[in-house]
Amino acid sequence: MRKVHHDKHAGHNTASFLTKFWVASVITIPIFFYSEMAIMIFNIQAPQFFGSQYVFLLLGSLIFFYCGWIFLVSAYRELRAKLPGMMTLIAIAISAAYLYSLFSIISGRNHDLLFELSSLIAIMLLGHWIEMRSVQGAQGALKELAKLLPDHAEVIRGDRTEIIPLRELKEGDIVLIKPGAQVPADGKIITGRSELNESVITGESRPIEKSVGALVIAGSINGDGSLKVMIEKIGEHTFLAGVMRLVANAQASKSRLQILSDRAAFYLTIIALVTGSITFITWLLVGAGIVIATERLVAVLVIACPHALGLAVPLVAAISTTMAARNGLLVKERRALEAARTIDTILFDKTGTLTQGAFGIAAIIPESNIEEIQVLRTAASVNNQSEHPLAKAMVKEANKRNITLLTVQEFSRVAGKGAKSIIENNEVYVGNDEFLKENNITVSADYQSKIDASSKEGKTVIHVIANKKLLGSIALADIIREESRTAVQTLKQLGIKTAMITGDSEDVAAWVAKELGLDEYFSKVMPDQKAEKVKLLQSQGRTVAMVGDGVNDAPALTQADLGIAIGAGTNVAIESAGIILVRNDPRDIPKVIKLSQLTYRKMIQNLFWATSYNVVAIPLAAGVLAAQGIILQPAIAAVFMSVSTVIVAFNAVVLKRKQL
Repeated sequence: MRKVHHDKHAGHNTASFLTKFWVASVITIPIFFYSEMAIMIFNIQAPQFFGSQYVFLLLGSLIFFYCGWIFLVSAYRELRAKLPGMMTLIAIAISAAYLYSLFSIISGRNHDLLFELSSLIAIMLLGHWIEMRSVQGAQGALKELAKLLPDHAEVIRGDRTEIIPLRELKEGDIVLIKPGAQVPADGKIITGRSELNESVITGESRPIEKSVGALVIAGSINGDGSLKVMIEKIGEHTFLAGVMRLVANAQASKSRLQILSDRAAFYLTIIALVTGSITFITWLLVGAGIVIATERLVAVLVIACPHALGLAVPLVAAISTTMAARNGLLVKERRALEAARTIDTILFDKTGTLTQGAFGIAAIIPESNIEEIQVLRTAASVNNQSEHPLAKAMVKEANKRNITLLTVQEFSRVAGKGAKSIIENNEVYVGNDEFLKENNITVSADYQSKIDASSKEGKTVIHVIANKKLLGSIALADIIREESRTAVQTLKQLGIKTAMITGDSEDVAAWVAKELGLDEYFSKVMPDQKAEKVKLLQSQGRTVAMVGDGVNDAPALTQADLGIAIGAGTNVAIESAGIILVRNDPRDIPKVIKLSQLTYRKMIQNLFWATSYNVVAIPLAAGVLAAQGIILQPAIAAVFMSVSTVIVAFNAVVLKRKQL
């Protein structure tokens, strides 16, 4: 396999192909009516005039040097790179047709291949225009991403605002983002509250509510609120620029199937050259004459052009990469996406992936004659000024339920126990079992069993005591994300096993695994041991995808057959992964698998159409059925070759309509 990559369209302009196609098509019309093909098909012959053959030689020369020159230059580049390909075949075919016609007319034989030459060049130009348009359409995501940025930004300078070009924006600038305006660069909200539409970047259709302290992404669209944002990243450092780099790199990288396709195209070129030479010599030896031999040579070279084969995989890959980006999946390497279809086990990191990575209220256990809302109001009121994660979780839940908090006096933290304060002249304690002992509180067996059940599930139980009486208890845990339940269920439907890895205790791991319906789990795993668990699964013959978001997940992401990083995770985790989930949503993981399967299926279909076409067409072009009167003219061969290219391109474009 050759490692050098050669782009056959390097330096080409899409519009020039179309312009030259129209020029060649117009000139081909009069050439056709003076060709033998017109007599054969329509039984007509245009009137001859003195020097007509030289006029049409001039027209053929115009087509060859103006319209066909692009193929000659491209062939030179291929040969210089020692990678003869489809451009080389086209160049040899049109050169053979032109040189024979030139020799025939000048020598007075007046038997030319000018119509075959002109029609071949016209059809080849059209085919390449279709190909370049298709590939550019697939890569249009990059241009669309670039359009997401506004041309100007409204910067606050002292007491006034000033509109400046985006290129003059600097880190540390304060920008005003009015309702409906686009965010010019990544930054942090310092004033205001609004909902931002980040769908073009994350794929999330629902607007995201953001307030002071929240990060905003360049290209997102502001809602009804007015915001002041401090710019933290500009230009190439923005999230959007990073997405563009990932998409570009993924489209430039090659999958295993594309490497196979390139190799097949290279060998097909060699086969075409050898077959063409044998065909030419054979027809000469049987006495068919130089005209017939040259026609067969040109037909073989044209029909064998690995045009469809060269387009079969790259076009599908470009479209799938674009589809991934539009669905919030960033593919760093095409091989990663290709590998996803073979995954049979997905190993999730627990915290921040399957769970929210923050404490939440799992259950409220009130004492008899006490309501849940009273327990939560009292606990949240005491902890309203606390920075402890458990305290914040209780306050957050109270705010979520629109519970009015009570006035608190003499708040104090009690190390290793919790917090206490005075509420409505009652001494209130919110904390662990130590407060129960200090207040001589004994709970019933039934109540104790409820506490024990929560503790066995790895939940932290906090008691709320007022005036030496127990109001109730609150069980807190790292809340399982509802998205995780859907993701695991969908993966099971796809026949993929799910596993979890965590540093938490056996009880916590068992509870989470049971809640989500995971097939297996690994508990008490130290950060440096995560990669070993991936190896363990691989040693069982499994193909493993690792999903994580932290620094300690990086070795496991690298060890896995496929590393999937949660987009909200650390840069180290993202750099170690092959695919990144922008939305931090595990429900996107099944989309990766489905897209991989769809992509592979389309690639195989295209490779089948492209190769089977050549297997059948090359012998026909060589003239194996000439005895039965079946002759494939070069112009017809060019049409068939172009049709195969269109079929492959159409089959690839159908992928765009698929839903993930």
